[in-house]
Amino acid sequence: MSNEAQQYHTHITSEHKWFDLKLKEVWQYKDLIVLFTKRSFVLKYKQTVLGPAWLFLNPIMTSLIYTFVFGGIAGIETDGVPQILFYLGGNAIWTFFSTCLTSNANAFIANSAVFGKVYFPRLTTPVSNVLSSVVQFGIQMILVLAFLIYYVATGAVHPNWLSWLLIPVVLLNLGIMGLGCGIIISSLTTKYRDLSILVSFGVSLWMYATPIVYPISQIDNELFRTILMINPATAPIELFRYALLGQGTISIPSLIFSWVFTIAVAVLGIMVFNKVEKTFMDTV
Repeated sequence: MSNEAQQYHTHITSEHKWFDLKLKEVWQYKDLIVLFTKRSFVLKYKQTVLGPAWLFLNPIMTSLIYTFVFGGIAGIETDGVPQILFYLGGNAIWTFFSTCLTSNANAFIANSAVFGKVYFPRLTTPVSNVLSSVVQFGIQMILVLAFLIYYVATGAVHPNWLSWLLIPVVLLNLGIMGLGCGIIISSLTTKYRDLSILVSFGVSLWMYATPIVYPISQIDNELFRTILMINPATAPIELFRYALLGQGTISIPSLIFSWVFTIAVAVLGIMVFNKVEKTFMDTV
């Protein structure tokens, strides 16, 4: 057998170790990951009139509604940050996390037709979903940066420019967290379809339990404040806001807890994923 043939040799077996990530095999299929990333991004806007313009229209319309409801009617302060910029930044980072979670929560069911026809590392699908969310986040940040440049020029905000180096760490934290939670749900929905219905509702509740439409400084009740800080999504989002806008509540214990939670759900997700992978085609 030639060296070239040995290089692309694949051994398919039904035996899977719970902690076997098969990262080397996933890396060999990196071209497929890129293809899946493009597919998920293109198909989402392929048959729409405005196409990718929705990546700008959706966050700005959502932020205008937040400004009217939470800033105007509810009178929630934003720590001196212009309200539209505060909500645009929060919406961008939360959309990234929620998309990672919801897209991976449907990974098995959405790709069951492909999984049943050809073999490839199943982990390539959730990884491509996260990368697609990164692309979407990057496009939305163009809109955020446009507003940020204007308000920096007027002296309304003072970003911590050096802290921008931490934004990729925030994306890594929330991306792995969304991937872990998503594949746990996806693995369970192969038998319990009710979970797929509850995901959107659960993500909405999670958003309001996270400081997206309000800053933590506006929470006076110590119990509620403690609950917010226990939320594993709170610390990275506050760190993102601190870097982007110069305002945010940084808690080292909360950041450590967030990473511990992220690693735990990622490991648990891989374990459940490997357990369900060999039998899910019989139940999906």
